[in-house]
Amino acid sequence: MHRNIYMTDELQAIYDQTVEFVTAEVTPHGDDWEVEGKVPREVLHKMGALGMFGLRAPEEHGGLGLGMLASATFSEALGASTFAGFDVTVLVHTDMAAPHLINSGSPEQLEQWMPTVLSGETILSIGVSEPDAGSDVAGMRTSAVRDGDGWRINGTKTFITNAVYGDMTIVAAKTDPDNRYGITTFLVPKGTEGFSVAKKLDKHGWRCSDTAELVLDNVWVPDSQVLGTVHRGFYETMKNFQNERMVLIGMGVGAAQAAIDQTLAYVQQRPAFGGHLYDLGAIRQRMAMNQARLDAVRAAMYHAAWVGDAGGDNVKEMSGVKAFGAETVMQIMYDCVQFHGGMGYMRETPVERMYRDARILPIGGGATEVMLEEVAKRSIVAA
Repeated sequence: MHRNIYMTDELQAIYDQTVEFVTAEVTPHGDDWEVEGKVPREVLHKMGALGMFGLRAPEEHGGLGLGMLASATFSEALGASTFAGFDVTVLVHTDMAAPHLINSGSPEQLEQWMPTVLSGETILSIGVSEPDAGSDVAGMRTSAVRDGDGWRINGTKTFITNAVYGDMTIVAAKTDPDNRYGITTFLVPKGTEGFSVAKKLDKHGWRCSDTAELVLDNVWVPDSQVLGTVHRGFYETMKNFQNERMVLIGMGVGAAQAAIDQTLAYVQQRPAFGGHLYDLGAIRQRMAMNQARLDAVRAAMYHAAWVGDAGGDNVKEMSGVKAFGAETVMQIMYDCVQFHGGMGYMRETPVERMYRDARILPIGGGATEVMLEEVAKRSIVAA
């Protein structure tokens, strides 16, 4: 039996294999990774060897050539790990950074980088956010100017996942100062002169994912490292935004389902008032409503993915799912901590960590308020 109407045998197999992998290889070790602040490279190599990094890569480059439904499935399954820091380490690589290489890379760039991107030897990050430009991508200040047969880049990037221990950052920079949207993206490998991690950032949640503040101090890259068309990077970046929003919700849905399952198990065995907590209607009904809301988010996410795969414009649908979904996941995590009582506040309880991890979902990948504006703009009725 498939999990939903959009599932194929192939997608169901991806879901099952991913859940099996994270249950065996991630959940038992995640607490140690949270302390270290990094996901061990050997785990990422294992995933690469199993083909998990190639769902969206074209078949001619060693991938499966699948669409958004595959990413929705994969991200939800990763969420079962209960360690969102691990989930995002993987998804930034596969679904937030690699698509830029896949969509815009030249044949030479794809030949050079795709084999190691798929194997996990080259872990990618995406350098768009800046201290003064988050959801407002066009507001970035990092600039690149022509210099010989290449470009010289100067600026700062912040909140960049995978950039502390990763191998290459796809850096967006203003190349046409007269045009707010005149942005170009560049491939900048670790170790490039002038390219450095200024700070490893200390986060509220996602503790096992590494997040960097990056400085580009007179970094020179050759023309061969320009990704896509000069001055068109803003539009090329926008192409992947729906996918980025979707996988954040996907991992949130997977985690929220795990939190609901854990909380139901807890309240059904926790003695209280001569019975169990689950005997209290307020708790039983709230958890039932949480499950109904989560089912609605999941269904809406897969539908928006299907619209995208069918070639439709899914910005309104996916922006709505991102806004509603992130807030729903947050509310579910709140209730799960609440219904664990004092234990929910203890670091030893998974829901405590999952609650902290979920807080970024309404912020990252387009804040709830920005997502609602995307929906609102597309809801104006012509006079």
